[in-house]
Amino acid sequence: MPTKKNAPPGSENPSIKDPELYEELRQDGASKQKAARISNAAAKRGRSAVGRKGGKAGDYEDWTVPQLKQRAKEIGLTGYSAKKKSELISALRNS
Repeated sequence: MPTKKNAPPGSENPSIKDPELYEELRQDGASKQKAARISNAAAKRGRSAVGRKGGKAGDYEDWTVPQLKQRAKEIGLTGYSAKKKSELISALRNS
């Protein structure tokens, strides 16, 4: 697969701007989409800036099952209606 001029050497996917961080996130269990989003944000703004981002929402453990299902619906997850609370939390975190 041809790579773009500005892609890091050895990068399999030219849309991934920080392949090292992407691979670390994938090994930690992050989805491909989530790992790409975080690694590209880190490449653009710096890893420490990305690490400070967020923290405004409460823990999913504090949410009710109907709230979790509503959030799953908002972000386009499928198959959430029969899931248990712990399964919903896992699906939301890995989306």
